[in-house]
Amino acid sequence: MAARKRATSEARVTAVPPPSTGAQTKSEEKTAGANPITDPPIAPSKAGKILKVSLIFFIPYFYLIFYHYNIEPDLKRSIITNAILSAAGFFVTLTMIPVASRYVLRRNLFGYDINKKGTPQGSVKVPESLGIVVGIVFLVFAILFQHFNFTSDSNIHVWLVEYNAALASICFMILLGFVDDVLDVPWRVKLVLPSIAALPLLMAYAGHTTIIIPKPLIPYLGLDVLDLGWIYKLYMWLLAIFCTNSINIHAGLNGLEVGQTIVIACAILIHNVMQVGVSSDPEYKQAHAFSIYLVQPLLATSLALFSYNWYPSSVFVGDTYTYFAGMTMAVAGILGHFSETLLIFFIPQVLNFLLSLPQLSGYIPCPRHRLPRFDPQTGLLTGTNDGTLVNLFLRQFGTMSEKSLCILLLVFQTVGCCFCFLLRWFLTGWYK
Repeated sequence: MAARKRATSEARVTAVPPPSTGAQTKSEEKTAGANPITDPPIAPSKAGKILKVSLIFFIPYFYLIFYHYNIEPDLKRSIITNAILSAAGFFVTLTMIPVASRYVLRRNLFGYDINKKGTPQGSVKVPESLGIVVGIVFLVFAILFQHFNFTSDSNIHVWLVEYNAALASICFMILLGFVDDVLDVPWRVKLVLPSIAALPLLMAYAGHTTIIIPKPLIPYLGLDVLDLGWIYKLYMWLLAIFCTNSINIHAGLNGLEVGQTIVIACAILIHNVMQVGVSSDPEYKQAHAFSIYLVQPLLATSLALFSYNWYPSSVFVGDTYTYFAGMTMAVAGILGHFSETLLIFFIPQVLNFLLSLPQLSGYIPCPRHRLPRFDPQTGLLTGTNDGTLVNLFLRQFGTMSEKSLCILLLVFQTVGCCFCFLLRWFLTGWYK
């Protein structure tokens, strides 16, 4: 959910040309061919600034891969190949977003920025649903990666079934997200959509359904490993539903949806590289490498979208992107076998969900947009009583600009991910 107001029905009706005779139609077609209607271009991307800031992650990340850990050459080659394809996906996404923006504007898929209402920027038509570009580019390069990694003579081709099942779930979620953007389905229907998209993953999952019992509980339970069976698959299903919807409801500011995805994706990649580097179990390494193969293209394409979506946003990502991003990270966590760690990375989203639960369940009235109030005179946002982390931060820290609030929330997301690493380091050897 972005901070936007959709075009009204009147705007859609006026965009339809009046009926005309056959002769008039041919004349209009000739005129249109000679003088094509051009839509106003969107604002230039902020790719330069975004890439400079992203070096904070990429420098230590590649240091861990090339120098800190002794990763097997074949596995390292696959990770780098995937990274190169992801970089290509970044530039393709960066190029395609302005092109797609013109098409969605022609189809009246645009909105107005509610957090700028009463200012000149609040009356600008902002193209919506640009997450469809990110999702398509992601799928194309994720499928191309199979040619370089999952070959017939490779000892990891057994992962191909689950890899394609993961892509099927992600593709299903992109489709349902775009349907939501076009049809604007109710909240209760939104909660059901990820449960449908997760079915290919659940049906193809052939991994273990066991959990390791925490060491302090072993004397009381009398076993080290517990097989949950179908309960584990039920947990996977619920995790996919939560991750997808949690990104969707923690939104409403320029750059927040994509920004939180980028922060979590960076944390997932660091965690995966660390586990690949310290583990001696080949299957465990492949599980985390599998997660890297999905999250690297997610991060690259999201950075390209972020360069257009950062404040002031020139495009809206739509529910297509939030569903796609949530499902991709859920799939990476499930098939990478680090779902507990993934939930800790989602600490802000968990808090936002708990704050939102009374309104989402209907116990407290839920407005269409649970956004803060914007004062066009000062350009500042004021928190409302709606149950969201955005409004909670405004109530606790006072009024602030949309850009400052988004930065504060992304810093909080980063702190939450760092807390997860600290917690894992503290509990290693004692908890499991």
